Amino acid sequence: MYKSKVLMSFVPIIYISFIVCLLFNKADLALKISALLSPAITVLYFSFVKKRTIPVSLFLIFFSTSDIMVLFADYISYELNYFIGNALYVCAYFSLIFEICKSTCIAHILQNLKVHVFVLTALNIYIVYVLQVIVTPHLSPLSGEYIMELIYNVVMLVLLSLSLLNFFHRDDKKSLLLFIGSLCIVFAEVLGVAYLYVTNEGLLNFISTTLFLLAFYILFWQSKVRAEEPRKLLIEEF
Repeated sequence: MYKSKVLMSFVPIIYISFIVCLLFNKADLALKISALLSPAITVLYFSFVKKRTIPVSLFLIFFSTSDIMVLFADYISYELNYFIGNALYVCAYFSLIFEICKSTCIAHILQNLKVHVFVLTALNIYIVYVLQVIVTPHLSPLSGEYIMELIYNVVMLVLLSLSLLNFFHRDDKKSLLLFIGSLCIVFAEVLGVAYLYVTNEGLLNFISTTLFLLAFYILFWQSKVRAEEPRKLLIEEF
């Protein structure tokens, strides 16, 4: 019991330390402290969640590994840190996409949610375009960094779209939590782009980190929720 309370206290301590650093305009230190949040939550996940899934486990491992690299950014070349770090985030999002797809009937979605798929595709194309417009003044077109940003943004939005379609399809608590968690991740990423490329406002950093923390908490929560049978498929069987 004592051990569990100590582990559970790590996350709020790290989060409060991050906020204190922001209040005292210690942005670099705040960045390094916030990088400890995902590893701490990963430890909690493997310590307290009994019915773990491989995709969610890989998501947390990939994400926390990339965050840990932030702590050693001064000792790693920029190219290595940038490409490996972002590749790990992409792998993390692919893992979460697989977690969503394994409980989703793609055939049902393509047959019954054609309009939703079309609208989401058009919206995703527009959002990717806007995000690339934001980074273009800072990155050379068709450079390695530009292509990495493009892949990153596409994968991120595919994650959000699939989580929403999965919720429309399954309509249960677990799919809702997966969607809200994915939504928090995307909002956090968009604010992160604004923080990096538009303005270094501490408020943006605070909101982005808070949304990531909320997303991890929701994903932690959904791991303990049992999936229900899709209601629409049950209706069709009768």
